[in-house]
Amino acid sequence: MIRFPYGISNFPVIRTEGYLYLDRTQHIPLLEEAGKQLVFLRPRRFGKSLLLSTLVNYYDVKTTNQFETLFGGLEVARNPTPERNRYLILRWDFSKVSAQGSINDIKNSLFNHLNIAIEGFIQTYQDKLHFPVKIQDDDALASFQSLCNIVSGSGQQIYLLIDEYDNFANEVLVRDPHNSRRYQDLLEGEGILKSLFKIVKGSVAEGGIGRVFITGVSPLVLADMTSGYNVATDISHDEDYSSLCGITPTELQELVTTLIRQCEQPDDQATGVMTTLREFYNGYRFCSNLNHPSVYNPILCFHFLRHYQRHCTAPRQMLDGNLMMDTARIRYLASQPSGTGVVERILDEESTITLDVLENRFGVEKLTDLQQDESYLLSLLYYFGVLTIVDTDILGKLTLGIPNLVTRALYVDELRQRILPAPKDRIAVANMAEKFYQSADLQPLADYLEQKYFAAFNNRDYAWSNELTIKTAFLTLLFNDIYYVVDSETALQRRYADLVLIIRPSMRQYATLKDIVLEFKYLSLSDLKLSGEQVREQSRESLAQLPAVQAALNEALQQLQHYRAVLAEKYQEPQRLHCLAVVALGFDRVVWQTL
Repeated sequence: MIRFPYGISNFPVIRTEGYLYLDRTQHIPLLEEAGKQLVFLRPRRFGKSLLLSTLVNYYDVKTTNQFETLFGGLEVARNPTPERNRYLILRWDFSKVSAQGSINDIKNSLFNHLNIAIEGFIQTYQDKLHFPVKIQDDDALASFQSLCNIVSGSGQQIYLLIDEYDNFANEVLVRDPHNSRRYQDLLEGEGILKSLFKIVKGSVAEGGIGRVFITGVSPLVLADMTSGYNVATDISHDEDYSSLCGITPTELQELVTTLIRQCEQPDDQATGVMTTLREFYNGYRFCSNLNHPSVYNPILCFHFLRHYQRHCTAPRQMLDGNLMMDTARIRYLASQPSGTGVVERILDEESTITLDVLENRFGVEKLTDLQQDESYLLSLLYYFGVLTIVDTDILGKLTLGIPNLVTRALYVDELRQRILPAPKDRIAVANMAEKFYQSADLQPLADYLEQKYFAAFNNRDYAWSNELTIKTAFLTLLFNDIYYVVDSETALQRRYADLVLIIRPSMRQYATLKDIVLEFKYLSLSDLKLSGEQVREQSRESLAQLPAVQAALNEALQQLQHYRAVLAEKYQEPQRLHCLAVVALGFDRVVWQTL
């Protein structure tokens, strides 16, 4: 039985206790060639800590006698590099540094972490050090400088590995988005982080530190401390390392096939499982070369695979709770002046989001540009893992999109929180939506839209209202990834339906659920030559008879004819498929017709 290392980033534990290890050691020679000081950025929960643990155990002088146990059978064991087991290892994990309190509180937390790491280093390598290291409780930078000098004087070199280098600084910024003063104090002038990395840079030049490997999520902090540390090579977008973290499609297919056989299910069941995994978890691409396959988030896959191994079915909740923290990143960026509009545009599958290049050198002073320049906003969304590279256009620009359905759920949840801030409203809508999933009766939701949702918009919103606005409204009210997946454009023969709710394979056993397709049209009050009051006074039946409304309904029904044929053939349950043409009349009324 496969032991999935869910939440385990300790390489020796994985290798000695029989957990699954997806071999990435073939990259070690390439990493050595790439440079002495490397930066590698990936979204949260993507396996960066396990990568560092692997490097720690490969390069540590103390693990020489364990090399065969830890690396036997792996790629690097067949041809180890000359630097194997050569260094004294110093590892920092900045996710352990608290971002709470004043700048002095943060400084003290950082100093405590550095000093504890240095004390552990001394205990581990005391037989290698010729002189004592001076630990200064109130100045960990001096402690670190002393350590580097002693190591160099003892004829040794440090391999410094820093995990989540930007964690606490980003937390300071994201948790307090309208007051960046504390963040600036960390980095500007002789800020703590800038001073720390100046020492790192100097110690590499002087020989005390031989190699540095830094992981993080975004380049924001790195840009702000450029003058203190401008010597690192960023390999984050290098195609040679695009699969350094993550699970490849081939690896996942092999794991799924094994589980299907363990569950004594037919081999063709693997196709359906892979389709579910692809829709919910795949889609992350970290280089512009589209020939490189996109990769899957490991923690999400292990969440799914562990459940499937035990129960031979998919988990009900596809989004692992460990990734809910990413909502804070989306909320921070959505809070920017242009943020909500960008989020709505990202959710529109027909909208194309392009960038000339990903911004990778922007500091806190550039955050004000979030208000005017979408490239900064979109780049940060990419680094946070909630946008990814999906294509390049005819001019070679990067086309960005949402990686998968669990990420789409984070965006929808953020919009839902903004549109329905009161918990009682969200509960009421959820109850109405559940009834709709079983009846395809749109009336309760349409009544709610007219009485509550539309009422939240004032007159100036008419200037911006369109079909996308209506589509977004229904998406936030109806999106549910426990019951449904959103069918892909390929399944609809390269044509988009506005909102397609297809029952998840593992939920098709519940006969009351319906497959639902909605096609939206929008008519402004000027199109209707009516005032808002005149529209509100009429019944839906009379509104549906207006020539403009009839034309819009007929156009939507013709499109639905095509979608119904495609989906009925694919899922072979036409009796469960309900197709609705929906026409919004300004922000006042909704009429619909079932195909």
